[in-house]
Amino acid sequence: MPRKIKENWIVPSGQPLTEMDEIVLDWQARGYLVPSRDLLKTEEQIEGIRRSGIITNGALDLVATEIKAGMTTEDINKLVHEYTLDHGGTPAPLNYEGFPKSVCTSINDVVCHGIPNEEEMLLPGDIINVDVTTIYNGYYADASRMFIIEDTYPEWRRLVQVAKECRDIGAEACKPYTFVGDMAKVITRHAHQNGCTVVREMCGHGVGLAFHEEPEVDHYGMRAKSGMLLVPGMVFTIEPMINLGGREVFVDEDDDWTVCTEDGSPSAQWEHTYLLTQTGLEVLV
Repeated sequence: MPRKIKENWIVPSGQPLTEMDEIVLDWQARGYLVPSRDLLKTEEQIEGIRRSGIITNGALDLVATEIKAGMTTEDINKLVHEYTLDHGGTPAPLNYEGFPKSVCTSINDVVCHGIPNEEEMLLPGDIINVDVTTIYNGYYADASRMFIIEDTYPEWRRLVQVAKECRDIGAEACKPYTFVGDMAKVITRHAHQNGCTVVREMCGHGVGLAFHEEPEVDHYGMRAKSGMLLVPGMVFTIEPMINLGGREVFVDEDDDWTVCTEDGSPSAQWEHTYLLTQTGLEVLV
């Protein structure tokens, strides 16, 4: 049974009900988790996020042209930092809750939140996630890509592909008035069918006016109609973290940021920021 929650969708007094109001209020009356109306972005806000996303994409494109064996993760940090500033943006990760760099660089068994440093050099065979979030005129846009350094083990290359497929299959499942859990279910099924596991401790998130907003976008789940109802106008990331080995992870005690696989197996992740429209998801970045 759906869990009972306090009402989130409130129609202003005297305002006539729209078709959207009627649909959301019906789900709410049945006890499902629905968004508050302020999670729906205006056209102006969507355009702001889109413009911020141009800088995010540009930074990732620059990394794609420069990344190679022998460079350090600090080299990647400098590329992203300088590109973002040169284009009028601000790197959102820098000093966010104490994070010391402008980008996350997560190599091999690092699931996410890897901290760039001058000693960490890329080697042939490495796989790395580069995660960029930009603030531009107060709007946030978040995306990440995987890169393979020269070549790697066939099973690692396949992991990178499966992680991308999980993101895209999850996005395809997101239609108006479906649930986060519907998306998580198809991601989980695809990962498991390909001999991989889904990290449960980390999730996607709403984004746009802040770095992290509601809803929490879980990527693991076997139950449909769980999580929050998805309503046109919502902006959020999908970024499943897919492991080749077990799903268990831990946070490095030395920095309290770096998340690694417990068994040392590699992990891969791809991320877009999406807008939910009347027909499905649109990639903003």
